[in-house]
Parts: sequence; C-alpha cells; structure tokens
Amino acid sequence: MNRKRRGHVPRLAIYNHKGGVGKTTLTVNIAAKLGQRGKRVLLVDSDPQCNLTSYLLKNTLVDKLLDEHEDAGGTLWSAVHPVVDATGPITLIRHQPTWTNVSVLPGDIQLTTFKSQLSEFWGDCFRRRVRGHLGMSALSDVVDLISLEYKPDYIFYDCGPNIGPLNRAIVLDCDYLIIPAACDIFSLRAMRTLGRAILEWISEWQTIRELAPRGTRLLKGRPKMLGYIPQRFRTYGGLPEMAALAFMPKLERQVFTDIVHPLRAYDRELVTSTRTAKLGELRDLGNLVAKSQIQQVPLWRVAGGDPKKMQDAADSFGAIVDAIEKRVRE
Repeated sequence: MNRKRRGHVPRLAIYNHKGGVGKTTLTVNIAAKLGQRGKRVLLVDSDPQCNLTSYLLKNTLVDKLLDEHEDAGGTLWSAVHPVVDATGPITLIRHQPTWTNVSVLPGDIQLTTFKSQLSEFWGDCFRRRVRGHLGMSALSDVVDLISLEYKPDYIFYDCGPNIGPLNRAIVLDCDYLIIPAACDIFSLRAMRTLGRAILEWISEWQTIRELAPRGTRLLKGRPKMLGYIPQRFRTYGGLPEMAALAFMPKLERQVFTDIVHPLRAYDRELVTSTRTAKLGELRDLGNLVAKSQIQQVPLWRVAGGDPKKMQDAADSFGAIVDAIEKRVRE
C-alpha cells in the first residue's frame, strides 16, 4: 500500500446487505454533523441506485452528469470505465460541493457494469495478474486522487444492499465499518450472513496479498468493526417502546456472536471496542426523513418538520458522531 498517496484519512462504510435499514440517510446526516463541526467530508456514492447523489444534488445536475458519464463526465463510472474497458488508467473527476464542508463523488447506474467486471478482477488477483489488482483498486485510486485536492478529514462510502463484488472492493478499501440495523427479527438473521461475508473477504484478501507480485498496488484489506446503529424504533414518553427495549439486548448479542467475536478471533485488531458495539441509536423520525430528502437538507433543518423530532435527530447524530470520532482516535 502506498501510504503517502492514501494518507491517513479514515475511510468508512455504513454497510449492511439487508435493505431498508437507512444506510444513505445515516451516511449523509453523519456527514452533515461532521461538516457542521468543521470537519471536511468526502462522500463516495458507490451504490448504482445513486440515492446519495440524488439526496444531495439537484435533479438537473444529476441528469447532466448521467447523460455525460462517458464523455469527459463527472461520475464514478466516468472515472473507472477506462480501467474496465482496458483503454487506459482511471480518469480524474470533480467532487461536487453540497452542504457545509461536505462534497460528493456522484454515483452512476453504470456502476453495475463495473460490479460485474470486479468478479473477473478478483479471479485475476488469485492468478497473480496485475490487471486484477488494477481493477480491484480502481475505485480506491479515484478516491486517492480526489483526496489529494479536497483534503478531507473523513471519507464515507455509500454501499448498495447486497453481498457482491462491488461492496467487497469497497469494504476491503475501508479502515472502518459501521453496521446499521432495524429493530426487527430480519436484522438479527442478517448479521450471520453479513459476518461470514466480511470475514471471508478479509481472509481471502490476505491470501491474495501473499500471492501478489512485488510492487503491486494493493487494497488495505483490514476493515475494523467500528460499531452498529439500531434505528427506526418507536418511542413512548421519550423512551423506546417495550418491544424495542426487549429487542436491543438481543441485537447486541447477535452482533457480538456473528461479527465481533469471529473478527476478533481472526485478528484482535479488527474490533475497536469489546465493551459495547453500539455507536448510538436513532428512533423513528416519521416523515422527517422524506422531507429531508425532498428538501435536500439535514434532518434537523427541515422546513415544516416536527421540532421535537428535529431536535431528537440533531441530538442523536451528535452522539453518534461523538462515538465515531472517539473510536477512530483510539
């Protein structure tokens, strides 16, 4: 790994292969809270659905970026498609400024093409072919180059809801993982497959590192479990409902059983905390999320929103960011 090029900016992914757990909402509002505190944040919309891009940029700009994505365009696909097509190195694109101290690298539906090619790149890595490593590191290289100009304090990837080759490349490029979870039985069951996938990716990448030709550009391949965030639970009198209160300890145990303990058994350094895995929590905010997306503002700045829910959102994200910064520093 060329540490001088990558620098020491922490890269994080808010990732869960289960859909409907609010990954994009968490990502943009954590970024907004960090930006509000004076930290520069670079968001990477690596989900082909482009929800994060649509959350932050005007529709006219999104349409323009997607229309021009292969003609000196400005999306992630514009940046990586020369590597996918084997016509040249990555192309430098512009980061798009959005909220205070927050910029985004726009996503693209064509990242589905990159995702399918990444399966071949993965196989090439096992066959000790440099082409495979160039493909696996393409997205990371784009982020490297943008970071040299933008100089962020934090980098966040927004991931799609699947266990696939694109998310594998993203997870292996990250320093930390944050897992969002809904307070339901489906999130409990999802932890097992999620834990297995993360551990398998780390283990197989270690094999690839050992096989790689000398001087090969390599992903870091050692993401640490930073914690999880339960959300969308209802409250009564300012406290979680009884069902949520009963569920929280089960979720904590499942996270430790299926993710924390297996990662720690493989390598003690892959877990940032052994006391509690929870980074914070986010209660049900009703229609505040939809209003935030429509108005393209953080949850606590929505026009016409419930003032109590807006304050809850500001306080909850403040606490989550406190926990993130503390664990990253440890």
